[in-house]
Amino acid sequence: MSIEKVGYKNIWISVLLCIFGYFPPLIAQNIAPEAKVSASTEHPEMTAANIVDGIVRTPGLGEWASNGYKRAWGYLELPWVKLEWPTARAIEKIVLYDRPGLDTQIGSGTLSFSDGSRISVAAIANDGAPKLVSFPAKNIKWVRFDVTDAVGVGMGLSEIEVFAARDDNRPLTWVDPFINSANDRYIFFTPGARPMGMTAAAPITRTKNQYGGGYNYNSTEILGFEQIHGWCLSAVQIMPTSGKVDPTKGHEGWKSAFNHDDEIAVPGYQRVFLEDYKVWADFTSTKRTTIYRFRYTEQCEADILTNLGGYLGNTTMINADVRKVGDSGFEGSVDSSGRFWGGPENVKVFFVVQFDRPFKSFDGWNEREVLPNILGIKGSSEMARRDSVVSPRVTQSYWNAPTVGVSAKYDVKAGDQIQMKIAISYTSIENARKNMQAEAPHWDFEKYKEKSFSVWNDKFGKIKVKGGTYDQKVKFYTDLWHALLGRRILNDVSGDYPDYTQGERYANFTKANLRVRTLPKDKMGNAKFNMVNSDAFWLTQWNLNVLWGLAWPDILDNISASLAQYAENGGLLPRGPIAGGYSYIMTGNPATNLLVSTYMKGLMTKTDPKRVFTLAKRNHMPGGMMGDSPDELQFYIDNGWCPGNAGKTLEWAFQDWSLAQMAKKLGKRSEHDYFMGRSNGWKKLFRPEQNLIFPKDMNGQWTTDDPLSGKGWVEANSWQGTWSVSHAIKELAEMMGGGDVLCDKLNYAFEKAEPNDFVSGYGSGYVSYANQPGCSNAHVFNHAGKPWLSQYWVRKVNEQVYGGTTVDQGYGGHDEDQGQMGGVSALMSMGLFSLKGNNSLEPRYELTAPVFDEITITLDQKYYQGKEFKITTKNNSVENMYIQSAALNGQELEKYWFTHKEYQKGGELNLVLGPRPNKDWGKE
Repeated sequence: MSIEKVGYKNIWISVLLCIFGYFPPLIAQNIAPEAKVSASTEHPEMTAANIVDGIVRTPGLGEWASNGYKRAWGYLELPWVKLEWPTARAIEKIVLYDRPGLDTQIGSGTLSFSDGSRISVAAIANDGAPKLVSFPAKNIKWVRFDVTDAVGVGMGLSEIEVFAARDDNRPLTWVDPFINSANDRYIFFTPGARPMGMTAAAPITRTKNQYGGGYNYNSTEILGFEQIHGWCLSAVQIMPTSGKVDPTKGHEGWKSAFNHDDEIAVPGYQRVFLEDYKVWADFTSTKRTTIYRFRYTEQCEADILTNLGGYLGNTTMINADVRKVGDSGFEGSVDSSGRFWGGPENVKVFFVVQFDRPFKSFDGWNEREVLPNILGIKGSSEMARRDSVVSPRVTQSYWNAPTVGVSAKYDVKAGDQIQMKIAISYTSIENARKNMQAEAPHWDFEKYKEKSFSVWNDKFGKIKVKGGTYDQKVKFYTDLWHALLGRRILNDVSGDYPDYTQGERYANFTKANLRVRTLPKDKMGNAKFNMVNSDAFWLTQWNLNVLWGLAWPDILDNISASLAQYAENGGLLPRGPIAGGYSYIMTGNPATNLLVSTYMKGLMTKTDPKRVFTLAKRNHMPGGMMGDSPDELQFYIDNGWCPGNAGKTLEWAFQDWSLAQMAKKLGKRSEHDYFMGRSNGWKKLFRPEQNLIFPKDMNGQWTTDDPLSGKGWVEANSWQGTWSVSHAIKELAEMMGGGDVLCDKLNYAFEKAEPNDFVSGYGSGYVSYANQPGCSNAHVFNHAGKPWLSQYWVRKVNEQVYGGTTVDQGYGGHDEDQGQMGGVSALMSMGLFSLKGNNSLEPRYELTAPVFDEITITLDQKYYQGKEFKITTKNNSVENMYIQSAALNGQELEKYWFTHKEYQKGGELNLVLGPRPNKDWGKE
């Protein structure tokens, strides 16, 4: 095995993409308004101060125009404008906007900085479109723009925006929401959302569920803004338009072009300019309300559409029912239906909408006609299957429905703004109204935005890092954003929440009627926890269960209580809960792993552990969630393996082992022995002649001889899946012939996978870190006697799979699954892991080399004794990936792990790194 430098591949990709067209997003802090502005010349009515007033691309308003002259032979007096701050500021982006009128144009200029550097800027658009200038962060006191080419004597600018560099004191500025946006699911790109908020608004550019659905950076048009972006949930699409728009045509009738150069996307806020309508749309949110601000740059009839019918992202809207309320609002409901992955057949979404000014008129439409001056409107209950067939081999389908919606019309002048608030609820219109009243009672947009920034900064600030490369820091905080973003709360401020667990099941769907339940309250009358909507917790023992517990233990506590509440309502622990119901996606009973991890770390305070064990035990038996059928699970119980599926066998075995650990800690000896016995059945699938695990049928016959075949696995194969028997790696090694044999075989798999960057399609290849089944493989060496191989391959995987910071790289281009790949990436960057998911009686954290010089985790003192846990590295570099020695709180640490008990007390872990493995360190 050769030792190569890692890290340069993705760095050069990022550089090339910056050169040829992709720039990281604008962060939200435009510091230009804080500067003193001066100019060589200015028109008396259009002073230089206007270029920092926030009025952008609006003809005749907020502009700087020079008061120069032109000679008969063509000479023009070319002006300059200068911004100067009281103290030096770190900046990394500038956006220039020419005056939008076409009678004059600044074609080019030079940006000069107080540090002596200069940047030439060419081909500035004549219509006021943005010209983005990006550069490495620099500390400057002033910047001056000198015009070098222009047409017309009234040349000038509409605005200069100067964006502060990423700031360690504001960790949200390190997040790049655009990373992997060409591949991610519909649910991910929601910058305007709060952490795990009920509302999660974002532009829709492609109406598809996965692989670049929702918002895709490569798209050129926005189809509208949707409010929920949840796992198998979508509803209430809005679009600010102007002029003559035909909403009966749906998206094709109201879509608009947009430009990334003036787009801002940062956790808590987003801004875009809709080119077709010449309107700025920006938005932020509370937990349950989205707040929009529309700023108009031309006089027009503004037409703000709310679409409530048709396919949207990953579900279909039907049964809309809307009524006008007063002269500036409306309310109603719509059903989210047509789910691709199963779940409740229909989920009712209630909403309340308010504007900050009265309507000129309130109109409606359906697929046939526009209806003026309505008091309300109802939509169709009909859905029609629409196959997305581009060839006979494409079989995925979705359900469409007729468009229906309402339109709020206004007469606006250039420079006017209209604000809009949308609150939702899954229980009632009244509760949606209460959500808005409790969380969004005023119209101060900037206060909502700053509060969102504060919430996100507080979340990210629980883990602070120093050192590493610029891209590594960007990627790390983007990973945390993914891990904290995806799950959505379902309950209202009142504690009411939807229950769809009861009803007739067919396939993966449930014909369920809405039941409104109320969460248990604390002494202050507040809900003790939140109910969640979430993708499956399948194999989260290798990512989120560990990561959340480090810095945000309240998330594990809350989700554990939520999962238990689902089981109290419907008997089953959910795999991927949808709106208070079940989706049955994936396999096994993955809730067990999260529940046990929470309990073993002492974090289960919001629900009763003994009751949780009873619920989990029920779900490990026939009729529970573990098996896809009672007979399938009974066969596993009787024989030790799942017929025809090795993947399920290993998954269930680990879940049984985890539940056995919980039983032991609770003093339930017989249950411990029973589930420990079940957890050993995987051994019957070991195939000595290949030293791998293979699937068997009901008769005990191997179903395949090909270790690269996905047959009999769940999104894996024998090469990828054998190592997922996480609770018994030592037993696996013994069956293979010892730890050396295991490590040699696994090392061979990594060497075979490296040319493809450790990424393969579902069930193909030797190793794949683009999907959950492979997420533990590099850490297996720790448990087989060669921890230096874990250190080596973790660094390689972290850079080659997760190191990208472009729109199509960062998570393997495959299956992020609501932050799971982000969780693996973050843990690798921190040098922490737990192969057993913190589910053992003595939960442990396993070590590899962090990419940062210093990591400080603030401990939540509601759960932990200590105030912080710090990890420092010495001699950290690309080459120095091997741990030479370690010390925990000043005491030499010879093992590759330390306990959660030690972690929760706080302290400091010191690692010394080097370019060659220390094969004497870390071996057990």
